[in-house]
Amino acid sequence: MISLSHLTMRLAGGGHQVTILDDVTLEIPDKQRVAIVGPSGSGKSTLLGLIAGLDRPTSGSITLNGVEISAMRESALARFRRDHIGYIFQSFHLIPTLTALENVLVPLELAGMSTAQARATELLQTVGLGDRLHHYPVQLSGGEQQRVAVARAFACHPPILLADEPTGNLDSATGQQVMQLLHDLHRDFGATLVLVTHDRSMASSMERVIMLRDGRIESDTLTDPNHRGAGSFR
Repeated sequence: MISLSHLTMRLAGGGHQVTILDDVTLEIPDKQRVAIVGPSGSGKSTLLGLIAGLDRPTSGSITLNGVEISAMRESALARFRRDHIGYIFQSFHLIPTLTALENVLVPLELAGMSTAQARATELLQTVGLGDRLHHYPVQLSGGEQQRVAVARAFACHPPILLADEPTGNLDSATGQQVMQLLHDLHRDFGATLVLVTHDRSMASSMERVIMLRDGRIESDTLTDPNHRGAGSFR
């Protein structure tokens, strides 16, 4: 469960404070697939970064799977992220000096997994890169790099997967392939999936769509009426 209570984010700018998020409260049940949409500057990526613990809110609380992360010390928060959150960036954020296999191995080795090599290999095979294990990011296409990033995000079986414009740097066909991959992995491994997107078709493939505007929730729509426990909607 992801629970946000009266979440506010303000940043200093131009001699005064700019409100990025304004009193956001919502709940996302376990294993739900949620799209966060809205115009540029609406606070989408900021909200995702706060859920991931990459930023600290000005006020309000963030509770993930029963643990409030808002006031955690950085060392404890880093361990929590490692064990509970997978994050996919628009720009892939692969380590250029490591191969595809080594990139996926990083979180597994940090977690001390004894079967890290086998797990990383299996994941790359799952995302269709079994023959690209020893290629460096520069030797991979954009779509292949994002597949490596998806495998890395799923490496430690995180109960929460967050994706910030995961197809934003890909062409339409490749983007659809990556999105289908996310849906398939969600189905096979189970995770709460929250993604930020400008793509209407991508958003419509999710179970719930949350629209942000000017840092507030403008609408919250359940696209699949048969899905259980969708929280509260407006």
